[in-house]
Amino acid sequence: MTETGILSKITARAKGLITGNGIVTGIGDDCAIFRQPGAKHDLVFTTDMMHEGVHFTWDEPAANAGWRALARSISDCAAMGARPLFCLVSVSFPANAAAWLDDFYKGIVKHKLVLAGGDLSATPYISCDVMVCGEVPRGKALLRSAAKPGDRICVSGPLGRAALALDTRGSYLPKPRVELGIALREAGVKCAMDLSDGLSMDLARLCQASGVGAELHDVPVAKGAGLHHALHGGEDYELLFTVPPKLALPNRVHEIGIVTRGSHVLYHGQLLEPLGWDHFRRS
Repeated sequence: MTETGILSKITARAKGLITGNGIVTGIGDDCAIFRQPGAKHDLVFTTDMMHEGVHFTWDEPAANAGWRALARSISDCAAMGARPLFCLVSVSFPANAAAWLDDFYKGIVKHKLVLAGGDLSATPYISCDVMVCGEVPRGKALLRSAAKPGDRICVSGPLGRAALALDTRGSYLPKPRVELGIALREAGVKCAMDLSDGLSMDLARLCQASGVGAELHDVPVAKGAGLHHALHGGEDYELLFTVPPKLALPNRVHEIGIVTRGSHVLYHGQLLEPLGWDHFRRS
């Protein structure tokens, strides 16, 4: 059982309900896109969960967990070329975790994003669900499905920091690439996603959505990390995007390969297995 397989079954079950009532892009991208008639901007919506014992532990400062909880959803907006507008944060927690919760929200508000509401519930273990709404000019959102053969594949920074921190019991606080996502959209880039589950996994998803393959020739590795961290480690929250041949590459990004015809993802000519993070496969 894998996340991709489960999503395929959900999509099949919800056939005819994936779009409609203003939703023009639903399951399968970083955000859902909501379009109102005559509006100059589309709204994008995303949600991410975090759970005690899976995404964080009591050993980690609660403020760090709060920062990462919101950063994940802001990063989804960045991947669409959208500007975040507000968030809704729902948290379930045991009665003895009031101090932890206060520090958790210290991390949330450090993002300086409007906190519009949410929900609170009592449970034996801590979980949270963070929803973010953003806006993007009508019809201009970056999509996973827009890669074309010949496009150059790029990432916004070195990879493997988060996986290295996990291996060394350290802490990594990702910085969502909102301004870069907007700059990419304005420059004419059409295809992007954020790297949440590892390059090998997320590139495979991008290629599947676009009906293309990929050939990687270079991967920037964060200081201290190994190639396995960069290829397969999750939670870097850098942007993965493709740049058409006629567009100039943005400054301070890394070109790592090229989009190809077919469906295979190769690294130096060898098949690259999608070995990134998958909750269901690992369990």
